[in-house]
Amino acid sequence: MSHYQKFLRIPTTGKSLCKVTAKLQAIVAESGIRTGLCSLFLRHTSASLVIQENADPDVLKDLENFFAKLVPEWENYIHSTEGPDDMPAHIRTALTSTSEQIPIANGRLVLGTWQGIYIWEHRQQGSNRELVVHLMGD
Repeated sequence: MSHYQKFLRIPTTGKSLCKVTAKLQAIVAESGIRTGLCSLFLRHTSASLVIQENADPDVLKDLENFFAKLVPEWENYIHSTEGPDDMPAHIRTALTSTSEQIPIANGRLVLGTWQGIYIWEHRQQGSNRELVVHLMGD
């Protein structure tokens, strides 16, 4: 069994979903792994990693709107030293995930027809997010 690991720096533009599917497919291709598993880990506590709809952008907008109502920024959170959007970003991350695992078959990620992989930035300002990609297989 082979292992292949890469660290990606992904710039985000503030509250948004940044699609990384094509970058990840390219890493799978360069690894030479035909059958295996892709493990992803986002090294942050105020951004998430999600697999979501990639055809209709309204789905992503509805998700953002729902989370804005679910976890409002104007609450009186105790933690506020990094700004009023930081604690809500931590809560949104806790409700989603910072890791995913996707099977690899025939040298490609095995995603559903309408699935894409996104880094979901929960802060108002953009940031450079680090995504660890670990592939294993044959």
